[in-house]
Amino acid sequence: MTSGKSAETARPARRRLSVDRRREELMAAALELFSTRDAEDVSIDDVASAAGASRALVYHYFGGKQELYVAALKSAAEQLESRLRPQGGGRPLDDLASGLGRYFDFVEEHAAGFAALLRGGPANRSGEVGEIVDGVRRRLFRLIQEQMGVEEPSPVLRATLRSWIASVETAGLDWLEHRDLERPALERMLVDQMVALLGVAAAYDADVAALLERLA
Repeated sequence: MTSGKSAETARPARRRLSVDRRREELMAAALELFSTRDAEDVSIDDVASAAGASRALVYHYFGGKQELYVAALKSAAEQLESRLRPQGGGRPLDDLASGLGRYFDFVEEHAAGFAALLRGGPANRSGEVGEIVDGVRRRLFRLIQEQMGVEEPSPVLRATLRSWIASVETAGLDWLEHRDLERPALERMLVDQMVALLGVAAAYDADVAALLERLA
């Protein structure tokens, strides 16, 4: 018969972590789950189990699943946005390529956060989750606008840039799923897609035509 002492020894000891570190671990576990399953299909117990924590501890830090979901997505969004800060100093297309590289660095290093962030968008567009996702898109839009030296984009350019951002997001998710295309080739292809989209838009807007000539 196993003694009480040996039973205690067999049970994994819970590590003592700082408040911030424990919150980070819970959010990381949540992002991993939210990246492959809809939020409504993930329970607090699932998160607690994945993080090696108690159900009560998750409630203690976040209050409930929605609060945890929002906090986890905010964390992913902040990390991604920090990568998108402009570096500057080069030609617009070179700066765009550099920013795209940093974007895909995040995709590769924080796959769960990226997938969860984008999976959380469309179904919750009117709520706080949708605002988080749209905030990242607005930041990326402004970054591209600044790199191109455009103060106020025309309707044609605005639609073109938003279409390209959607392509980048889709390409990121596809790359995470398959990884059968080398990252540098994917990034070059997306820059070429931007140029091609601007070429099409130039036929509908003289300002875009002038912009494309300047970029080229």
